[in-house]
Amino acid sequence: MDLWESLRQRNIQQSAPLAWRMRPKTLEEFVGQQHILGEGKLLRRAIEADKLSSAIFYGPPGTGKTALAGIIALRTCAVTESLNAVTSGVADLRAVIERARERLGMYNQRTVVFVDEIHRFNKAQQDALLPFVEDGTIILIGATTENPFFEVNAPLISRSRVFQFYPLSREELAAIAALALSDCERGLGAFHVRVDEDAFEHLLCAAGGDARALLNALELAALSTEPGADGTRRVTLQVAEESIQVPAVQYGTDAHYDHASAFIKSMRGGDPDATVFWLARMLEAGEDVRFIARRIMICAAEDVGLADPQALVVAVAAFHAVSALGMPEARIALAEAALYVALAKKSNSAYMAVEAAADLVKRQTDAQVPAHLRPGSYPGASRLGHGQGYLYPHDYPLARVQQQYLPDGIPRGSLYRAKQLGWEGEAASTSKE
Repeated sequence: MDLWESLRQRNIQQSAPLAWRMRPKTLEEFVGQQHILGEGKLLRRAIEADKLSSAIFYGPPGTGKTALAGIIALRTCAVTESLNAVTSGVADLRAVIERARERLGMYNQRTVVFVDEIHRFNKAQQDALLPFVEDGTIILIGATTENPFFEVNAPLISRSRVFQFYPLSREELAAIAALALSDCERGLGAFHVRVDEDAFEHLLCAAGGDARALLNALELAALSTEPGADGTRRVTLQVAEESIQVPAVQYGTDAHYDHASAFIKSMRGGDPDATVFWLARMLEAGEDVRFIARRIMICAAEDVGLADPQALVVAVAAFHAVSALGMPEARIALAEAALYVALAKKSNSAYMAVEAAADLVKRQTDAQVPAHLRPGSYPGASRLGHGQGYLYPHDYPLARVQQQYLPDGIPRGSLYRAKQLGWEGEAASTSKE
């Protein structure tokens, strides 16, 4: 590196955001993700032994995916090449792979290719990596905020190990902030920053587990505050609130399914607080209100069912209401329907019955309609015996009469199992009278 390059690197280091400057350089400096990087864990052992195989780092922003890739680049004997899937194309991939092939063939040197935002690569671009991951030409490290099982090609996933990163805890964020405030070389130590306790708590809470958001807000708060007479920059709660806005709800492809699942399971489990919490999270993230209304209808039919048939009526009404209203009023109709479903008695007998019937239909493809249930009003029906012996229920007390309604060989009561809850329990009891 010549003098000018050294000067350029130093200028970049000084002008880079605090979050970039504070990136850990070693595993000992790395904060968080102890479930994969703690002492004795597989990923840590692989990094320390320089035996890392292709991997996908998956998790929300600001949790250390790129920082860990940087640590790997510093530790490994392999050459590291970086690509960003947002700005790189197939030509860039080919150039990187060609250099990797030359190193491996001429110098027996491996190449680690770090692809940030790998989910942004289309199928063709991901396929271009596949043969070279397969034969070991490159060791791929992909980073993504989206669930790789949805966004990364299955063949590439099968040749990589997926490591999930979680949002950082308040304690972990506090440790990162404390280091940034005390570090005079890379951090804010030279600025003599003092953060009020309530301001510090607000920054930790508003960061939402994102170290990058926390450090950027901390830097903005510190540098926008004039030093006092003693040279100290005091960050108050007001300054902290101005420096970090309430973050948008993190809501990628996997979060869409995760939240919908949590929402339905909360309604099914009869927890009204959890129901409105997950509803509010989805609405805050901009989820389609019709999608939410459809989830409520599904839960009303599948989980409430005949214990309270009115639940489906309410859910369908909510679907039509939100289509007519739009936001923000639609959230009220959704909350009403969701809470009704959550509080209603539950029975999945209708769901179980139709599933059992569908399975039986597939196994008994030759089942015939009993002759007495076939129409007997057309000419010649009597000659075939159709309709003969049919008992008209309204001719009997309570409009009920015992006769064969199922095909031969299928016993009555083998499909529908009534639950003794709500309306269904009352109806089942009446049917036995």
